Amino acid sequence: MNATTFLAPDDWLETTGGPRYVRLRQRLEEGIEAGVLPPNSSLPPEREIAEITGLSRVTVRKAIQELVKQGAIVQRQGSGSFVRESAPRLEQSLSHLTSFSEDMRLRGMETSAKWLERGVFLPSPEEVAVLGLPADGQVARICRLREAGGRPMAVERASLPLDILPNPLAVRDSLYELLEETGSRPVRAIQKISAVNLEEEDAALLGVAEGAAGLSIQRISYLNSGRVAEFTKSNYRGDAYDFVAELRLTP
Repeated sequence: MNATTFLAPDDWLETTGGPRYVRLRQRLEEGIEAGVLPPNSSLPPEREIAEITGLSRVTVRKAIQELVKQGAIVQRQGSGSFVRESAPRLEQSLSHLTSFSEDMRLRGMETSAKWLERGVFLPSPEEVAVLGLPADGQVARICRLREAGGRPMAVERASLPLDILPNPLAVRDSLYELLEETGSRPVRAIQKISAVNLEEEDAALLGVAEGAAGLSIQRISYLNSGRVAEFTKSNYRGDAYDFVAELRLTP
């Protein structure tokens, strides 16, 4: 079955509920899942889909834009709309405190980073509160795009007290490896994970559509003494990353 035959109205347009653009979006999703619209294949032009289904081009465009936001469809200027190739998802355990670099190396994947910001700054009110800094003090910040296997995975923004990270430029690959060398590696952390729709800046860095689903990870890490050593906010691609926790029954 080809895309034209699959999209021909038959009864799917009338028997499914909801607005017509939602019904078309759902039909396209079914085609992707069934392999009628395989990865990297192009969708028929909006005009052709409108003629096949009897829907207006406005309705067709709205359905396709919904799929673009979900990350299922990618639009290439001058070429049309294409089914995005699904990438293998990565899993990170929530049972161990590891850095991104360490976690990816355990999976045999090469990591890289593109620096977005690195330096010493005046702290924000949130950094003052979380890190226990004086309001007139300074904070070390590093912000980078984390990649694994050549694919953008996360935008990571970390803040640390200056006595723990006096020179942000010294961070090369793994922040935690550097902190271990200086005797300041965190030993435990509290993480908060939230579902978000990625805003324009981070979506562009991660190579997904604005509004695509993502995971927001907020981590506060502690030294053995109980002092807060690190405050990190990261946005991960929702289509490529899963966090997994092992649960045990308490006796």
